[in-house]
Amino acid sequence: MSIVDTSIAALSAALSGAAAYGAWKASREANKAAWNANETAASVAQIERDRWHKELTPQLRIKLQTDPHEVLYIRFDGPATLGELAVHLTIRDDFDRSRLPHLAGTPTPEERAEVIWGPYRFRPRVNDADELGRSVPAFPLLPGDRHRLALDPSLRPSWYQGDDREQRWRDEYRTAPIRLWAECTVPGHKPWKLAFAVPQDGSWALGGA
Repeated sequence: MSIVDTSIAALSAALSGAAAYGAWKASREANKAAWNANETAASVAQIERDRWHKELTPQLRIKLQTDPHEVLYIRFDGPATLGELAVHLTIRDDFDRSRLPHLAGTPTPEERAEVIWGPYRFRPRVNDADELGRSVPAFPLLPGDRHRLALDPSLRPSWYQGDDREQRWRDEYRTAPIRLWAECTVPGHKPWKLAFAVPQDGSWALGGA
């Protein structure tokens, strides 16, 4: 093969390589653009789903009735498009004590967890409430309906001392709200978890996400 032929072959190979590289680069850029487009579309779709989920947040209201007995009323105002709602209620403490340090001579984390740090608990074994009175199983509610649950005053911790221990415990939460989590579920939707602070004056409390 002559020098000219060799040069032509080399140039042809170089041009072929350049063309192949250009095609690979163009394909890579196209794939990257398609991936970015898919990511953008997925992000937009997720934003829309989150917006729709928020707009469908159940509108619950809860109030305390103390005469003649302590009863908690839960009402489902809407949206009616949700249909039947399942509501699971849990009483929250006045603040999270699970991370408090355990000092010698003080209650253990397990002992603190056995106390409802608030004014009321669900009546144990009534409405299928647990033994502590911390929570009740999910119950159904239709739009416009309400449900009621029996309450009892919370029990003072066993380590409270002194002749006035019961009074001190009652005074501590005399005006404190009943703090609740309401987890709401509907088939086909992500759950909603709403926080409530139910006053003891009998007025309705509205939930917040």
